[in-house]
Amino acid sequence: MLSLYDVSIPLFLRQLRNMDAFLEKGAAWFAEQGRPESDLTEARLIEDMAPLTGQIQRASDSAKGVAVRVGGIEHVAMPDTEVTIADLRARIARTIGLLEATPREGFDGKDEAPVEVRTPNRTMAFTARDYVLGFALPNFFFHVTTAYALLRKEGVPVGKMDYLGRVGMSEA
Repeated sequence: MLSLYDVSIPLFLRQLRNMDAFLEKGAAWFAEQGRPESDLTEARLIEDMAPLTGQIQRASDSAKGVAVRVGGIEHVAMPDTEVTIADLRARIARTIGLLEATPREGFDGKDEAPVEVRTPNRTMAFTARDYVLGFALPNFFFHVTTAYALLRKEGVPVGKMDYLGRVGMSEA
């Protein structure tokens, strides 16, 4: 039987690693083109959406939120101060480290546990299962996909396999 750990932490880890790889590819491509990196980090799909930096930050927050709210690990603050691709990749690495240190056992028996998410405008109440499956995972993939789309929009030669990573291969 799949647990909330199984349907979240391994997916987050895989996609964060894929995102790190496509960011590395984007930084290299921008350097080859002689374009300022800020053209990428500040890129937006539309003016009222967060730039690339915000997309990476929100993906990170979504993943670590599950580890904290459901897995029971201590919250680790990650202020949104990233400016460069190196900064963003360091945040991804910190998020991966936090997720790798999240014990599977912390998710045991938590499917119906209450989870509260507070935003500046409201508080949302979920069961842990509904939070992971109906909010955290979709939110995480929204931001990862948007980050990928921003690289594509700026001309970085990434494709579907950069987004998907090593398809059909288990993570070792």
